[in-house]
Amino acid sequence: MIRLHPSEINSQKMAAKFSLLRPHTLPVFTFYSPPRVAADKFLFTPILSYAATSTTTAAAAALSFSNISYGPSLQKGHSPFPLELPKYHSGENIASLDEAEFTRVFDISALRVPSDICSTLENRIRGHLLNWPRVKNIARVPGDEIDDQLKGIFPNPADGAETEDEDDKLMALNRRIHGKAEGDGEMLNEVLYRDKLARNFNSQGYAKFRHLARISRPKKKKRISGGGQKNGVKGVGRNDVAIVEVAEDESDSEDFSGLLGEDFGRRSKWRGSTRLLLLDEKYANKRIEELPEAIKVVFQEHENECRRSAFELVKCKLTLLYDYWQLNEVLEALLPKGTIIPSSFETVGHIAHLNLREEHLQYKNLIAKVVLDKNRPKIQTVVNKVDAIHNDYRTMQLEVLAGNNSLVTTVVENGLRFHVDLAAVYWNSRLATERQRLLNCFTPRDVVCDVFAGVGPIAISAAKKVKRVYANDLNPCAVEYLERNCVLNKLERQIEVFNMDGRRFIETIFASQRAQSITQVVMNLPKDAAEYLDAFRGVFQGP
Repeated sequence: MIRLHPSEINSQKMAAKFSLLRPHTLPVFTFYSPPRVAADKFLFTPILSYAATSTTTAAAAALSFSNISYGPSLQKGHSPFPLELPKYHSGENIASLDEAEFTRVFDISALRVPSDICSTLENRIRGHLLNWPRVKNIARVPGDEIDDQLKGIFPNPADGAETEDEDDKLMALNRRIHGKAEGDGEMLNEVLYRDKLARNFNSQGYAKFRHLARISRPKKKKRISGGGQKNGVKGVGRNDVAIVEVAEDESDSEDFSGLLGEDFGRRSKWRGSTRLLLLDEKYANKRIEELPEAIKVVFQEHENECRRSAFELVKCKLTLLYDYWQLNEVLEALLPKGTIIPSSFETVGHIAHLNLREEHLQYKNLIAKVVLDKNRPKIQTVVNKVDAIHNDYRTMQLEVLAGNNSLVTTVVENGLRFHVDLAAVYWNSRLATERQRLLNCFTPRDVVCDVFAGVGPIAISAAKKVKRVYANDLNPCAVEYLERNCVLNKLERQIEVFNMDGRRFIETIFASQRAQSITQVVMNLPKDAAEYLDAFRGVFQGP
């Protein structure tokens, strides 16, 4: 941090007092005095603080799950595919990951309740429910509504006709069971036919008249067929993170093959529209008598109202898939014990920028694969910085570890869009809050001079607020993207762009007539900005 006091400034030299309190500080020079005034009346005010809130995606510190007895964990449950840690700890550079090894199955209990009262019961006994993150307490399983296989034997509506009501379908099914035709076979006369259409008319048109219905109603969205459906149960794990299965009792099923055909076979009795309330894991394999009083009271209240088959305690299997587990949980299971979990990274558009330690390099492709999986679709590329910044353009040597190889991305900051090529220009998302703090200090009367503008995060943002901006950078690629971003945000008339060395730019801009209007100077060059202060000597001397 650079602090410059008025007593330390004269017409011949300028002394800088350095106080290194916080890193990544943006030196800002604010000129409040009129142009071309005496040096002893010149006020040089620093605006120096670091409030950079990183856009880093950082997970909570990794904890040892062996000490956690509650909640889901990769150390609990049982897996159909045991995790083969030796192959990941062998020291070889492994890039592939078997997601099936992270499947965990938990034995739990659940209450099967009628669907119309499940929400009320959830609020009453919420403290005794599963309450696991990203898993709903109310679960759907096959058979809680009309079986999909049974729907196939219902009569389909005619082409262009709307879907029939459930009551009509059940009535048609009942007629087929008793050997009756779909209709009575008698044609209605014209009067009765018009009367029937009038009764079916509503605000949406003729509900049963296919031609008018097609015109008066919007098309319904087509449901995904069985081949395109996601695995799992609707309502449980939207992103296929969890699957709930009921352990059916063989004595609770009937053989429907004689009535409906060999394809149906044995299946459980349909109990009406039901849902499952997943109970806490500590109630697994317990009987009703061993459950808390709150759950017993619920059973007693609904004993007479509901059939026994519609309100019961069932055993379930909860399967948590690879997509359920968070980044730090997967990495903790993969990396050797005692290894620091690299769970934080910088986000630049669709790129995740890692800074891996030496101990992580042999697992870099594995770490990148997990980071990519857990942050899709926002993150499409994972890179690692190979070496420190040494060149004058402050570009980083990056290695693409996972995803596509494109390092050209678009960053949105302060409502503006910036095209960035991380391979050719410098960008630091961690300074977003500091840049915003800096912009809040500008006024509409200010004229800003950005000596090290880069692709324009400060210059372009300031152009929306101040009178004029002069932006400069040494890197030709950065200047090219700066001009492109000016046009992209429709601010090219507010910004004048230069491509020269910082010291030469300062001498040139203050030697011209533009210096009379400049009120703010920004020098965002970490560690080296102070070396350019000598270029300001004598710039405010009179002619």
